[in-house]
Amino acid sequence: MSLRAEASTPRVATVRRFGPAQRWVHRTTAALMGVCVVTAACLYVPQLAELVGRRELVVRVHECAGLALPVPVLVGLASRAFRADLGFLNRFGPHDRVWLHAALVRDKRRSSRPAGKFNAGQKIYAAWITGATLVMLGTGLLMWFTHLTPLVWRTSATFVHDWLALTIGIVLAGHIGMAIGDPEARRGLRTGRVSREWAQHEHPLWRP
Repeated sequence: MSLRAEASTPRVATVRRFGPAQRWVHRTTAALMGVCVVTAACLYVPQLAELVGRRELVVRVHECAGLALPVPVLVGLASRAFRADLGFLNRFGPHDRVWLHAALVRDKRRSSRPAGKFNAGQKIYAAWITGATLVMLGTGLLMWFTHLTPLVWRTSATFVHDWLALTIGIVLAGHIGMAIGDPEARRGLRTGRVSREWAQHEHPLWRP
């Protein structure tokens, strides 16, 4: 009975969206970023700091995770597919401006949101989080090696590091919220494949 039911159920056509390299880079970077965010919260929120304790250990874990953040991307550069995706993310064409305008005016019509493999929002997020990560890494190093820089540099670095960390936390919350609302996109990052219907609807200019 179950075999007949399974046979009668039409299979959903899928296309490959991400290979193993892209998925590994995303998962590893997400894990490291998660460690950075959690340890930062334990360092700056008094209630969490008191609950967790062992501040020195938390600081060391935070520093190691922060230093390791660029590593997955650097390793991923060995993959041709990953480099191709970076190329897609780095190109902002006329259709991306159309997509962005539609998003700003909340126009949800498919024809008003043309997108290739990545839409304009994903490209902007990727560029912003990359820049923010590099700034966090630089300011973190200034805070770590206190004997190498003047006091005013360290004070400025601490100010930028703290406020940018808060901003990253807010942006990441939005990123995760949007991912929760799109199961098919999550499936693409989990399995590497998405339904052809979703691809045509969300990324009509993408030719997998």
